[in-house]
Amino acid sequence: MGGSKDNLGLVMPSLNLQGGSRMEDIKLAKEMRHNPRRALSNINQNIVEAIHKPFVVNKRDLSGRVTAQTDQHCPEEIKKSNPLERKPSYELDCLIIDVEEYEDASDNAVPEFVKHTEAMLEEIDRIEEVEMEDVEEPVMDIDSCDRNDPLAVVEYIDDIYEFYKKTENSGCACPNYMTRQTDLNEKMRAILIDWLIEVHYKFELMEETLFLTVNLIDRFLEHRVVLRKKLQLVGVTAMLIACKYEEVSVPTVEDFVLITDKAYTRNEVLDMEKLMLNTLQFNMSAPTPYVFMRRFLKAAQSDKKLSLLSSYMIELCLVEYKMLKFPPSLLAAAAIYTAQCSLYQFKQWTKTSEWYTAYSEEQLLECSREMVTFHQKAGTGKLTGVFKKYITWKYGYAAKMQPALFLLD
Repeated sequence: MGGSKDNLGLVMPSLNLQGGSRMEDIKLAKEMRHNPRRALSNINQNIVEAIHKPFVVNKRDLSGRVTAQTDQHCPEEIKKSNPLERKPSYELDCLIIDVEEYEDASDNAVPEFVKHTEAMLEEIDRIEEVEMEDVEEPVMDIDSCDRNDPLAVVEYIDDIYEFYKKTENSGCACPNYMTRQTDLNEKMRAILIDWLIEVHYKFELMEETLFLTVNLIDRFLEHRVVLRKKLQLVGVTAMLIACKYEEVSVPTVEDFVLITDKAYTRNEVLDMEKLMLNTLQFNMSAPTPYVFMRRFLKAAQSDKKLSLLSSYMIELCLVEYKMLKFPPSLLAAAAIYTAQCSLYQFKQWTKTSEWYTAYSEEQLLECSREMVTFHQKAGTGKLTGVFKKYITWKYGYAAKMQPALFLLD
């Protein structure tokens, strides 16, 4: 029987007295950690019996000799019984307590082996905490569920978005092109885009059409100086071209003439269409924020609520001229990040989102803070086209969501 000697001179048996399993030892150690005295009673029944039986005490008489006496407080039947019958399954002769040492010891003293066990468990907990901190969040394969879908083009999807990322800057307008316009300013552009968002909603067009329309307007104004009385004509013509590129059922030229209250004729619209296509060299395949939005929402494992709120954020940015300084992929990622912060009211950007967007949380903060300010003032002033669109049941009342103001701190 193995054991260790504590500070009272007791030879304490090892934890596994009954030959139990390792799991029982661990369970007992944890029990002793929270309540050492209670745990000691569970070590072995032999020890419990030994504590209640008389033990030998060293006493010194007047002559200095040591004599062995029996505890006088033990029951009579125990005194008269045969010592051999009272002897437990292992030797208790070693359980000899010196009275002087016992008197000096504290009643509440914790045995040394309990202290060692607690220290061991604390060390195990510390190691587990360090290991948990070292484990990084895994990056999910967001295309694994679409491998059997030929329309998902899983084999090429990474190459496609890598190409989009390389060409997005060439498909954007210069962020300071308005300085070349002599008769236009940023406010006029904002009024035009806000009105086109309402036209887009009235015609029930696809989201891709709206983003391509804004892209065509900015790229055209970058290369051509336009008078303010022709700005609305540029807007409806850009939407007509975007409809031909994206839509299945395209509104007619007459529909756009009517929507402008017949401010322009059919021939003027067609002439502007020719001028715009030649100016842009028929390049309609520019990656817009919406192209990246679809991919990034998949990485964020979005639901309908997050998808609608992200679209609301990015459409608020379409009206703002100063947001042209951000590339489309950054706008899309920041819109999703801002929407998540608005929904959950705390910062959330997973490793999976960071991997597929190639943007860290720190890189998104500047753009995200701008979006929060737009969200905060949406519905006020004269430009409320986006707010009116997303305050409806069709768009999940996304405009009612509270802005993530804590991002501004």
